[in-house]
Order: sequence, then structure tokens, then C-alpha cells
Amino acid sequence: MTGVVVLFTTLALNLLCLAFAFDPSPLQDFCVSDAKSPGCKKPETVTAADFFYSGMHLPSNTTNPYKAGLKVAAISGLNGQGLTLARLDFLPDGIIPPHYHPRAAEILTVLEGSMEVGFVTSFPNYKHYSKVLNKGDVFVVPVGLAHYQRGIGKVNTVVLSAVNSQNAGIVEVAGSIFGAKPAINSDYLAMAYRLDKKTVEQLQSKPWA
Repeated sequence: MTGVVVLFTTLALNLLCLAFAFDPSPLQDFCVSDAKSPGCKKPETVTAADFFYSGMHLPSNTTNPYKAGLKVAAISGLNGQGLTLARLDFLPDGIIPPHYHPRAAEILTVLEGSMEVGFVTSFPNYKHYSKVLNKGDVFVVPVGLAHYQRGIGKVNTVVLSAVNSQNAGIVEVAGSIFGAKPAINSDYLAMAYRLDKKTVEQLQSKPWA
């Protein structure tokens, strides 16, 4: 009997931890955000337009050194639903640098072109999982793991991205370390990343924001 109690207690705690790992469940049908005032719109003023967005067919801005762009669907009705939807665009060889979302898993669906996506597991294994995706392919990135995306081939790539959080957060791995303000001690970073101090200081001098 003791073993059964321990088993069910452990299972209950695991489920509780899972429940608190993502956005809380809404306590009403919807909470459409109001741009004019904090809180939700009054239900009687909500229309179908609050749950609608037109523009995902239009490319995002890729005129940057990474040759990749991101456009988030601005849908007032998504407020409180624990979801974010975005379009990713890659020029040939465009990249989104290694980053992670501390509060969400991500699912990627390729609409046009081809891309490579990969993520790395946590310490101590650091196992690298990567996959080349083509049109119609879907890939899941687990919550909180460092991952990357890059367009491959000779055509532009379009990807639909969804995360299971209204505020997933995004932490660029290199930018968060070498672009920290105030700067992290360069001697420490040189030791931690096995680089010489001059290289670290050069990286810290770059515009990461």
C-alpha cells in the first residue's frame, strides 16, 4: 500500500509541475485585449474581427544580417489563450541564431521551401537533434532547449511557428552573454568559453540588441 501511495503522490506532483509550466487556463470564454485601456473588452463590444488577422501571406522583413524575418500575428482574441502564432521568412542561407524560449515549446510547419532545424538537450548529454524539413513537414522543439533554424536551398523559405504561451520569451544564446549590460567580466568569459580575452572583448563590442 505504501508503494501505491508513493506512486500516486509522485504522479500527482509531476502533473502539478506540468500544469504550472505553461500559461494558466482562462477562467472565462475569452479575454479580448483592449488597446485603449488595461484588461479585457466588455463581451458585448467584442466582434468577430477581434479573433481575425489578415496578413500572414505577406513576407516579414529579411533585410538584416541574418537574412531572416519574423512576423507575429496580432490577434486581440489570442489574449489569455496561451498561444502565439508567427511567420518566419528565410532568404537562401538565412538563419535564426541559436536561442531558446524559457516558457514555451514551439511547433514549426514549413509552407514553402526547405529549412534545417535543430535543438540541443540539456547537461550533461548535450545531444543534438536536427532535421531537414520540406514543404508540409512539421517539427516540435521542446520547451526551454536551445535551438536554431536556417533556410537551405536556392529559394526563399516560409515557416509557420506556434508556441504554447502568450509570452514565450526569447533568449539569443550569444547575444545574452556577449551583449549583457553591464558587460560580464571578459576574463571569466574567456575561461568559460575557452577563448582568448581579446576575442571575448571583440564579441562584447558588437551591437547585439
